Amino acid sequence: MPQAPPLDRSQDTGRPREAIARASGLVKRFKGAAAPALAGVSMTVEAGAITGLVGPDGAGKTTLIRLLAGLLRPDEGEIAILGQPPALMLDQLGYMPQRFGLYEDLTVRENLDLYAELRALPKEEHEETFARLLEFTDLARFQDRLAGNLSGGMKQKLGLACTLVRTPRLMLLDEPGVGVDPISRRELWAMVQHLTAQGIGILWSTAYLDEAEKCDRVYLLNEGSLLFEGPPGKLTGRAEGRVIQVSGFEPRRRRFLTRTLDRPDIMDGTIQGRSVRLLLRDGSDVPSAESFAAGDGTEVAPGVPRFEDGFIEILGGGPRGTSALAENYRTIPQDERPAIEAKGLTKNFGAFTAARDMNFAIPQGQIYGLLGPNGAGKSTTFKMLCGLLTPSEGYGAVAGNDLRRSAAEARASLGYMAQKFSLYGELSVAQNLDFFAGAYNLGRAEARRAKDAMIEIFDLGDKLTMNSGALPLGFKQRLALACAVMHQPPVLFLDEPTSGVDPVTRRMFWTHINGLVEKGVTVLVTTHFMDEAEYCDDVSLIYRGEQIATGTPDALKAKAGAMKGAADPTMEDAFIALIEASDLAREANGDLAA
Repeated sequence: MPQAPPLDRSQDTGRPREAIARASGLVKRFKGAAAPALAGVSMTVEAGAITGLVGPDGAGKTTLIRLLAGLLRPDEGEIAILGQPPALMLDQLGYMPQRFGLYEDLTVRENLDLYAELRALPKEEHEETFARLLEFTDLARFQDRLAGNLSGGMKQKLGLACTLVRTPRLMLLDEPGVGVDPISRRELWAMVQHLTAQGIGILWSTAYLDEAEKCDRVYLLNEGSLLFEGPPGKLTGRAEGRVIQVSGFEPRRRRFLTRTLDRPDIMDGTIQGRSVRLLLRDGSDVPSAESFAAGDGTEVAPGVPRFEDGFIEILGGGPRGTSALAENYRTIPQDERPAIEAKGLTKNFGAFTAARDMNFAIPQGQIYGLLGPNGAGKSTTFKMLCGLLTPSEGYGAVAGNDLRRSAAEARASLGYMAQKFSLYGELSVAQNLDFFAGAYNLGRAEARRAKDAMIEIFDLGDKLTMNSGALPLGFKQRLALACAVMHQPPVLFLDEPTSGVDPVTRRMFWTHINGLVEKGVTVLVTTHFMDEAEYCDDVSLIYRGEQIATGTPDALKAKAGAMKGAADPTMEDAFIALIEASDLAREANGDLAA
């Protein structure tokens, strides 16, 4: 069999590891597609190492994993698992798909039983194996809970446990961190690192580039082709000397970023605390503070390159600062009333309180973030304010419309993008756009203009006839946002809008969000990407159904820094520190429930 290219060990240390899986020259075509899903990809997965697989949505990552798992056959090329075809080595493979592949109407224990039977685990080994896996994943307390009632992080842990009922030599994990909060992601990562210490080879597909940075080796795909392979630091090095941080400017950070990203010498940019972090185009000189025309206090300092910079650089840069969606959007009339208001909002499900005493008032033209672990009560709060759940107690209003007395008017004034893809999967992209134009009572001419604009802005032209359920995740999210804004509402509710999408698509979403806010749109957003919280004017951290901290991102970081004695904590540091402090306070009060 042809061998995969030799591994570049220019930054590796230690002796060479055993190759668990090899792929050489893989080509995969799907009927009706203009280009192959994979175009001559070669790779190696080694024992005792984590191999990262990254790339934009639709790059071919899931196709490659399914080929390695033996679920698809390549049109060209060779695959070997421990020297044999995948079909002969299924007992040595563990595969965790991108979508939750377990049975939601079975309990944790019943799912383990089922997978043990499917993997032919001897009956006499069940109890010992299950006890070990439940301890390993910290699910022993929840083994009688239905899988459908688990939080996102717990579902992923159960998926990992089911994959391990028979210890494999190779584990294929397709974006296991999607929709999982930072604490659960750290726990998943620690568990997987423990597995590599046992010699298991891990292939980890991810949209979180901080995870990719921890991998031993990374493969980057784009449009079916392999753009990069090697240690993460090698990709990071492409941005050396080209990262700067700009601070002290007069305009609002979002407005400054929008304007700056339109400069020809800037390839990418993000908000980071009180500064804006920029990636310069190759060959560009470091700009002077005066060139930004943002006030006398503007300062420019060198920044430290990250893996994400190399990722964006090799893909040609992020989106420009000006949003085509915002340019096409109406300007929202000024209103002194809060655009979104919650007073004592509470939701009980029987004896369980999912959200308790939620209080905030969001002025027009601001972004308000709800942060918190899976199952904290964020989506419940969202659904009460959207009119999808009736509050047990309290008051809520959207655009001045009381949710109890004027629910129809409140719903008409908002656009809602659900946490999970909530459009009609059996309808085509075009049919979904038509349906939502009708649902928002747009006239025929207005509906046609709105649909044409959404197709152009979100690059949906070549996907109009596709069933929306078959779209890559990034395009599903684009379509969902397009449907939410067709009627140009003054308020947007975005429930984890960028969960699982690649960094380029995430940047595109935030370009649109920032642009809409400048038009007077008010945004309530939940996210598990802590760097996205930096774009918010204010945030609430929700935990165990309660608001445990509220304020600006800078204020929450300062509070966490004072607690931990850290000089410059990140939003993720603040998230974890504040939740740990809440747990300690509950424990001290004897109120830390399982």
